[in-house]
Amino acid sequence: MSNRVVEGRMVTAESLAELIEGESPMEATEIEDADRECPDCGGNVLTVGYMPSVTSFVTGYKCQDCDWNDSEAE
Repeated sequence: MSNRVVEGRMVTAESLAELIEGESPMEATEIEDADRECPDCGGNVLTVGYMPSVTSFVTGYKCQDCDWNDSEAE
């Protein structure tokens, strides 16, 4: 599934990565369900992989219900 609802609005993989990173990524993978709950509200967490620059790949996590997010650079 390529589009999901996050905090009441429909997002694409690129716009989800932008919510996490703060700026548009060069490229983003498909949105998937993460195997974790939000530590703030207990809601469903989504994950997306993206490239903020040519030399880095980041896995981002974002709660569907609140503004919590996290990321891990690889």
